[in-house]
Amino acid sequence: MPDRGGGPTGPRVRVGRPSRRARTLLMTLGVLAVLAMLFVMFAGFWTDWLWYRSLHYSSVFSTTLKTKIGLFFVFGVLMATAVGINIWLAHRLRPPLSAMSMEQQSLDRYRMGIAPFKKWVLLAVTALVGLIAGASAAGQWRIWLLWVNGVPFGQKDPQFHKDVAFYAFDLPWYRFLLSFGFAATVLSLIAAALVHYLYGGLRVTSPGARATAAATGHLSVLLGVFVALKAVAYWLDRYGLAVKSSDFKATGNWTGLRYVDANAYLPAKTILFCIAAICAVLFFATLWRRTWQLPVIGFGLMVLSAILIGGLYPAIVQKFQVQPNEQAKEAPYIQKNIEATRKAYGIDDSKVADYSGKNDSDGGGEKLRKDANTTASYRLIDPSVISPTFQQLQQERKYYQFPSTLDVDRYKGADGKDQDTVVGVRELNLDGIPKRNWINDHFTYTHGYGMVAAKGTTTDPNADPAGSPDFTESGLPTKGSSGGGVGTYKQQVYYGEKTDQYSIVGGPQKELDYEKNGERTTSYKGKSGVSLSNPVNRAAYAVAFGEPQILYSGAIGDGSRILYNRTPKERVEKVAPWLTIDGDAYPAVVHGRIKWIVDAYTTTNGYPYASRTTLGDSTADSLSNGDRSVVAQQNKVNYIRNSVKATVDAYDGTVKLYEWDSKDPVLKTWEKAFPGTVEPKEKISGELMEHLRYPQDLFKVQRELLTRYHVTDPTQFYSGSDAWQVPEDPTHKEGNAVPPYYLSMRMPDQKGQTFSLTTTFTPNGRPNLGAFMSIDADANSKDYGTIRLLKVTSNVPGPQQVQSELNGDPEVAEFVRNLRGTDSDIEYGNLLTVPLDNGFLYIEPVYARGGSANYPLLKKVGVSYGKETVFKDTLGEALDAVFGESSAQRPPGDGGQEEPPSSDNPTVKDALKDAQEAYQDAQDALQKQPQDWEAYGRAQEDLKDALDRAAKAEGKAAGDKQGQQQNQPRSQSAGGGSDKKGG
Repeated sequence: MPDRGGGPTGPRVRVGRPSRRARTLLMTLGVLAVLAMLFVMFAGFWTDWLWYRSLHYSSVFSTTLKTKIGLFFVFGVLMATAVGINIWLAHRLRPPLSAMSMEQQSLDRYRMGIAPFKKWVLLAVTALVGLIAGASAAGQWRIWLLWVNGVPFGQKDPQFHKDVAFYAFDLPWYRFLLSFGFAATVLSLIAAALVHYLYGGLRVTSPGARATAAATGHLSVLLGVFVALKAVAYWLDRYGLAVKSSDFKATGNWTGLRYVDANAYLPAKTILFCIAAICAVLFFATLWRRTWQLPVIGFGLMVLSAILIGGLYPAIVQKFQVQPNEQAKEAPYIQKNIEATRKAYGIDDSKVADYSGKNDSDGGGEKLRKDANTTASYRLIDPSVISPTFQQLQQERKYYQFPSTLDVDRYKGADGKDQDTVVGVRELNLDGIPKRNWINDHFTYTHGYGMVAAKGTTTDPNADPAGSPDFTESGLPTKGSSGGGVGTYKQQVYYGEKTDQYSIVGGPQKELDYEKNGERTTSYKGKSGVSLSNPVNRAAYAVAFGEPQILYSGAIGDGSRILYNRTPKERVEKVAPWLTIDGDAYPAVVHGRIKWIVDAYTTTNGYPYASRTTLGDSTADSLSNGDRSVVAQQNKVNYIRNSVKATVDAYDGTVKLYEWDSKDPVLKTWEKAFPGTVEPKEKISGELMEHLRYPQDLFKVQRELLTRYHVTDPTQFYSGSDAWQVPEDPTHKEGNAVPPYYLSMRMPDQKGQTFSLTTTFTPNGRPNLGAFMSIDADANSKDYGTIRLLKVTSNVPGPQQVQSELNGDPEVAEFVRNLRGTDSDIEYGNLLTVPLDNGFLYIEPVYARGGSANYPLLKKVGVSYGKETVFKDTLGEALDAVFGESSAQRPPGDGGQEEPPSSDNPTVKDALKDAQEAYQDAQDALQKQPQDWEAYGRAQEDLKDALDRAAKAEGKAAGDKQGQQQNQPRSQSAGGGSDKKGG
């Protein structure tokens, strides 16, 4: 061969080996990369620690961290030890000589390749499974803390007579231990089998025995452990039946035992437990018998039993015992489900009363008008509509904003009495900053300013344009009016619902602020946030926020502090990660500071027999959005309590947690886990107590459950004949549920008005009113949290029907035509429903939007009571009209005004009412079991007769009006729309 390298005397060139300088550079870069990765990990940990410490909740951080680390190491080591010992044992039990076969010759190459690295392979495998298992276990920190700190409920389930705490706190932890045991056993079994195969203990194609005695014994023990764990699983499954979810046509989502569970699955699980225990003993016996014959037979028997006893037998019981007489068989279990569900959701003490829904009292319109004045404070300013008006009239600067839905609270009026007040905080809006840059976004524009308030029941009579809110707190800076106000308070808003960016305050760079004479600069004086004077802190936040300028910017110096995690919900959720947060934090002025009040819940999905609900579905309504949705909305729960009231200071971000439900065992458990984080209820000041209210999300969950669980008789519950539904919001086109409304009102059994949260129900699949629900929402009331249900016993129009009737009113049609002529449009406010003298009073504010004022202004008020619906300029006029001469005391056709050819004609109304009642009678006849076809036939005849009468009356009224119009001057007949009777 020719010499291609220059001969033996030529220079040698080392190919592929880097120089010393290059190796040094590569090593340095590698070390720097590792250090950078470590610092990134450190930055996340360090900034979290600093944030918790700044809020004085470092114990939450340390307890959570220690728990996660403890679980990670304990279960990581357990998993690594279990797998490692079995790998080591399988290697130790390898046969001294392997059979001569092609299979073993192929494996010899792998054995020889692994031989020098056996210890490293063992270490790598055990470390990998240990890390995975540890990370999985660390995620179970909540389950561990609940188990180790569990407090008894003092209530026992009706099947096994165990305290509810066993299902809420103990059973989840036992199931985790069981799943960990299964994982460790399966991984050990796979690893041991691979080692035995690699070293000849197991053979697939080699001649002779398929397994050595040592391999047989080792794997049999592991299989025995697996089957023993399966026996434990069967035993725990017995208790799991009490919290098992299933579909049941009577309830939809069912939790707990049914007839087939108690009489088929429960004994089947017990039998399978015994079979699995025997099968496990047979596997362990192979240590002496050295044969798999008996354990394999036992295992096959267990599998067959699981199919026959655990699957086929319950299906037979369901088919031939339950289905022929399901109502009678399931009745005792439905009763248990009803009682548990009502107790778990706090609806078991609801006060239910029948309510006519139709006024039949003496006194006529005069008495009704007088009672209407005292029954409720009718909120005409709709917080979900009026936000653009606040924005237009009180924004003051483009870089401020109000939330899309305002809040309702109570403040003292000029007369010293509480009045319902619509409030909104003027928060920062970065999109409105004149010039966007890093300094402006994070140093100059750092906070909102002030809270604006308006009376909830009236508009400003002197405002231009008319229909504007009557502000009791307004301006920049804000100040109170003669009609009330919120008092003197610190107006800077550094923490709010819309404040989701970080700000750096207190340093050399000044912030934009306000005083009486206009704009000024300021520097934050609060103790909130984390100091950036330390270069380590600056570097950590530069990495954590991905913003290198934090490290070297001259705008940061002595006194600089970084504020982040600034929304009230986010702050409360982080300091109390075991709480579920309500979707609506609301502001209140307390002790001269704006405080965000946040309702928080303790929940569990382990309450036996109580039906589960998904929080996101139950709390959704027409106002739900990203800002007003419950935190952890996908959680399925079957127990919930408003156990904590929290406050967040809008200036310094201080978070306070107050115990609210001192009897809640879930709260007591978490208080044991995180001692000192929740302050006792006695620490709530009187001024703060005045602004606390019943939370909307809990109310919405309860009303969703009450659509079915207002029924306590299992037979009626099973039939579903009295099921309700939450009606769709008639003022929105999306078809979502109507939201609950806060207003001060008096229920029939109450002596005076109380700040309340209300909603309506309609019968399932029907539009008429089925029930009205109110809850005492005033935290100072002795009846706080009392649920009152009025079950409507007559045919009363529901919200959608009232809205349709209002939409069809001629005055509304004329009003809409006039608006469109000015390039404006109509916008309906909240449709309030108030019980009044055995009837229901509906009140709806109507806003105009567009033209010269492109924001909602209150222009009209619609009122409906009984058969009367009116549409007037003010609430007083509307109430006068609906209870005036046109009420029941006025004879039909009297009053000197023409009757339009429509259902406003009393004869037509009476006929249509009879038709509706006949239709309802027909539906009721079909709902009966068995169906009453004779009654259905009579109802159909009554329906036809009523419709014929309505048609005749309509035709006569139309003819009368045509004759009147022919005799009127053209100028009069051309006028726009006739008034209703009494209008």
